Amino acid sequence: MRQIYSDVIQFRGTHYDFGYLQGTLLKNSLTLKNREQQWKVRKPRFTVPEEEVKRAITRFAPKIWEEIIGLKDALQWPMERVLREFGGYRVNYFQSGCSIVTGDDYIVRNYDYHPKTYDGRFTIFQPTDGGLAIIGPSQKITGRMDGLNEKGLAMGYNFMNRKNPGDGFVCNMIGRLILETCADVEDAISLLKEIPHRHSFTYIVSDRSGRTYMIETSPRNVVVRQSMACTNHFEIMKEENRFSLKDSKRRLEVIQKEQQKAGRLGAMEAFRLLNDTDKGVFSDLYGSWAGTIHTSAYFPKAMKAWFALGGDQEPTEIDFGKWLIGEDVELQKIYGEVDTDIPFVHLDEGADWSKRK
Repeated sequence: MRQIYSDVIQFRGTHYDFGYLQGTLLKNSLTLKNREQQWKVRKPRFTVPEEEVKRAITRFAPKIWEEIIGLKDALQWPMERVLREFGGYRVNYFQSGCSIVTGDDYIVRNYDYHPKTYDGRFTIFQPTDGGLAIIGPSQKITGRMDGLNEKGLAMGYNFMNRKNPGDGFVCNMIGRLILETCADVEDAISLLKEIPHRHSFTYIVSDRSGRTYMIETSPRNVVVRQSMACTNHFEIMKEENRFSLKDSKRRLEVIQKEQQKAGRLGAMEAFRLLNDTDKGVFSDLYGSWAGTIHTSAYFPKAMKAWFALGGDQEPTEIDFGKWLIGEDVELQKIYGEVDTDIPFVHLDEGADWSKRK
């Protein structure tokens, strides 16, 4: 077991200034040193033409482009490099896990991926120049893999496959676009039907009304269904599924069995089901790009967030509603433990792909 942490970054101001702050924090960091080494070993197999990316982003959330400019100015990088790292468009995504459970007033999810990709940043951002305030962990700095916005819309996503990719946004930027621009589940469905998708994912959204939808997306189609649990396979677009679904179906069966047994899982019961290492959902497959790094929970009505790193943890609670009216969070870091010796990109030297782990 080893201790890890995520930095808590809270900011009220313009997107440009938020980008500049993040660039300043990143400058000379282990994250950037490791990512530079990662690119030397694993060459990009995609292009990021500036004008095309700019058009794509500004069509849906123009202020995010200003955040990217802020990053560029702080880091003093050429735009091509900034977009390669943080643009969220036309980027390859490797296989991962992830499990999500929802209830009338919560969404709980496990984020299962590889330590060498993890930002280690839990952000709370209230823009003053347009766009919605968001709480949640970042992915590739500008993106969000799950979160809650000021309107009470909560979002998480689960990977399905990367077969036959298209030109479009990747999952973490899509997550950011949902939280940045959508007030409720209808808005999220409309956005996901309009934007171009790079890969195949299910986006799970829930709002203050208690409505929850699983939105299956691929570069070719978008369909909507209702459920209270989701792992890593499509229920409707089955032709888009990857070949190996055994573990995804196993985790879903574990979740559904517990839901049926309880009648209706409470938020803490759902959290323990996903976060406890002996319940059959938490994963320690870090070397296979599918180890549980964090468990998060969002409460659209109560406007609160829970967050935990690693398994068998008590969640750290943050009152997003109070933060929105000016009460800062005192936390600077959120700590946890994981059972892996694979290096984390924000914590360890040598977190590149030159070694097997």
